[in-house]
Amino acid sequence: MNRDPRKPGIVSSRAPRPLGPYPHARRLGNLLFLSGIGPRHRETEQIPEGIEAQTRACIENVKAILEDAGSSLEKVVDVTVFLTNIDRDFAAFNRVYAEFFETLQSRPTRTTVGVVALPVPISVELKIIAEG
Repeated sequence: MNRDPRKPGIVSSRAPRPLGPYPHARRLGNLLFLSGIGPRHRETEQIPEGIEAQTRACIENVKAILEDAGSSLEKVVDVTVFLTNIDRDFAAFNRVYAEFFETLQSRPTRTTVGVVALPVPISVELKIIAEG
């Protein structure tokens, strides 16, 4: 994890490298604000096929960033979901999302947005706010 004071922010060594000049997360007080996190694999840069595999990969990437920042999925308070094909993928996304979040004692709030495209050819991206 990068904590270089000249480059504020948190960069996980276990999540895919950011696509631009931004960190994986920033801390403000007791909150962590994550940049949009997609399903790319850290080492191979490969993107899994299908919305279910991409959703799992996104959540695993989020989990790695949160853990590296001293947090966890249990501390997520808000999720924004971006789906490139909301009509086709919403139900399948929901099923996988529930595997990770439905059993938590304090479930996060969530907004799901249909978008035309994302910066790379992926079907889903997550934007997270969590307690730090």
